[in-house]
Amino acid sequence: MLKEKVASFTARPDEVDLCVLLYSGGLDTSCMLVWLQEKYNTDVITVTLNVGQAKDFREIEEKAKMLGVKKHYTIDAREEFVNEYIMKAIKANALYQDAYPISSSLSRPLIAKWGVEIAKKEGADAISHGCTGKGNDQVRFSVTINTLAPEMKIIAPVVEWGMSRDDEIIYAQEHGIPIPVTVNSPYSIDENLWGRSIECGVLEHPEVEPPPDVFLWTTPPEKAPNEPCYVEIGFEEGVPVSVDGVRMNGVDLIMKLHELGCIHGVGRIDHMEDRIVGLKSREVYECPAATILLKAHKDLEKFVCTRHENAFKKLVDEQWTSLVYSGLWVEPLMEDLEAFINNVNRKVTGTVRLKLFKGNVSVVGRSSNYALYDENLATYDRKSTFNQLASLGFIELWGLQSRMAQVVKPKSGGIQSKTVKYM
Repeated sequence: MLKEKVASFTARPDEVDLCVLLYSGGLDTSCMLVWLQEKYNTDVITVTLNVGQAKDFREIEEKAKMLGVKKHYTIDAREEFVNEYIMKAIKANALYQDAYPISSSLSRPLIAKWGVEIAKKEGADAISHGCTGKGNDQVRFSVTINTLAPEMKIIAPVVEWGMSRDDEIIYAQEHGIPIPVTVNSPYSIDENLWGRSIECGVLEHPEVEPPPDVFLWTTPPEKAPNEPCYVEIGFEEGVPVSVDGVRMNGVDLIMKLHELGCIHGVGRIDHMEDRIVGLKSREVYECPAATILLKAHKDLEKFVCTRHENAFKKLVDEQWTSLVYSGLWVEPLMEDLEAFINNVNRKVTGTVRLKLFKGNVSVVGRSSNYALYDENLATYDRKSTFNQLASLGFIELWGLQSRMAQVVKPKSGGIQSKTVKYM
């Protein structure tokens, strides 16, 4: 029985009567919509999720209908994306390899989940996505789909058809598929509420600085305002709930910080990334809201947790982030890690004040009723309640094993005496 459940999830043309296509409306998925009908002789249902990308969703739907789709779904998933995915990432201080706020990574399991729901609702045999065989997204989509619906076949046209971008353009022209005005752009772009990723073109040369046209959202830091912007973010149990004292829902709060970050050139990221499939890849991102919120949350969390909690939480956060990046949102370990993450975040309540200035964001103040900081202990004034005499005994014990190790350390003259002198 188990063998049947984990059987190959790839599809043959004779196995598919109805296919759900995860549809963005761009060149790739528009070609796929026609290609699936031709190659697999199947009806196609398209699903497009609104996760905050700047798209005309009515235009996407009309395009799908023009290309022969049986039915189209447009789903506004922004609130779900923020509440069930982004907020978890904030609690986990999610930065893959200390740089990338996993913006695209977070949206993939959500899109896959909705693809499965629509496929089951419509009685589809397969789900198709537009991922290449080189990228991370093929893993994220396929693992999630195959876990949520083991019986569902998966079709990856880009892997199957072997067409280059130029081939796709020719295919589109031959089949009457409208080509986007930006089709000649050398970049591959993905965007949502949490960030924008840019690949390809000159960015494939790691030694070359990203040209200005790579960045669409953020002001060049050198052209940002000459006066800094101060912003205060309120958190409740690790979740951001207010900006400058004004309570907001998650979507509005992120958009507010996105706007401020863009104005001040915050959130530009350029780093070398290790993909799931083993490739080393140069990645460029714009993540203004994510950069601000992750900075604020981590500072507040550090403020209210012990050094031991902070040290261990870092390990948990890295593992959680790695699982998401690697397409394992459905891995049971995620829930185990989140149990710890949520427990720590019960006391991450308070405010953080940040300064945005010419591409930089820095924490300049924080406050919490759960803070482990005590001015009476920390102050160097006479009113300090810290017992400095207690430090003598602490130092003696703290360094004891280190001193003993030096005494017995092998030297050219052999092992030294093990007699340890005390203060």
